[in-house]
Amino acid sequence: MIRKNVLEKIEKAGLLGRGGANFPVATKWRMVKDAEASRKFVVCNGSEGEPGIKKDEYILINYPHRLIEGMKIAIKFLGAERAYLYLNPSYYDKYVNILQKEIEDYPIIIFRKPHNAGYIGGEESTALNAIEGNKVEPKLRPPYPVEHGLWGYPTLVNNIETFYHVSLIMAGEYQNKRFFTINGDIIYTGVYEFSETETIENILKATKNYPKYPFFVQVGGDASGEVLNSEQLARPVGGAGSITVYSIQKHKPINLMRHWADFFARESCGQCTPCREGTSRLKQELDSKNPNWELISDILDNLSETSFCGLGGAVKLPFDSYMKNVLPLIK
Repeated sequence: MIRKNVLEKIEKAGLLGRGGANFPVATKWRMVKDAEASRKFVVCNGSEGEPGIKKDEYILINYPHRLIEGMKIAIKFLGAERAYLYLNPSYYDKYVNILQKEIEDYPIIIFRKPHNAGYIGGEESTALNAIEGNKVEPKLRPPYPVEHGLWGYPTLVNNIETFYHVSLIMAGEYQNKRFFTINGDIIYTGVYEFSETETIENILKATKNYPKYPFFVQVGGDASGEVLNSEQLARPVGGAGSITVYSIQKHKPINLMRHWADFFARESCGQCTPCREGTSRLKQELDSKNPNWELISDILDNLSETSFCGLGGAVKLPFDSYMKNVLPLIK
């Protein structure tokens, strides 16, 4: 009865994972529940390593009880042996004591993400490796965590905002909204809550952050997010997670692209050759006096098509969308 009640409510709410993949939460929970195994685990991913996104920290500050309640619901539903709350070092240091009080006697362990894990440490299979004490790098998939997660057992992995919303759903307080970090060259930076069907333009206007100067935005994070010009903002914000506003006059194209290249080269774990060599070569080329744009395009294509994990595959989007949507408008 507990199972039916939980799944029905989550499914009826239409909740999608808030970690970026937008996978139906009820489907994932059902897969772990149905997996035949003597042990099961729950992992809450609180790495939040994408630059420009602070929505999970907003929940840690304002709604820690909701986060932990969502994890408790998952433990009960799955009959899980225990759960891990995987936090980046900064969040761990600031919120571990508050969270520990909310956990009470539940089998939830707060795990401090290794300092050397970097951006890739937020990828779910990398997080599982870290918790197991293995090398902090992505695992080859399939199999997926729902079948073969921690120590080879079925494991439910969701992020902080997902567990927060599960708690709201079970309390009958869910309003089909999600959190968005809004920042950049604006006055009223912060975390706001809107429906994912709301347009980017309306969100900027509702928060009094719609610029009067020529601008463009990056949605989905300051590293891997898509870049849009000011005429493309009538689209729904979807699961972006963040909206960053850039003044066209303030940001020189080559400097912004160098910033992205620096980030990806620095954060590549080095496990696979395409990402290790591709991000390094991309940075080298953009740092040169006369970048070879044809070569840069080839590097971006190769990263997208052959990288082992999501970091390398994400490099192409910001560059391509910026060159397509914004550069032609700059005089």
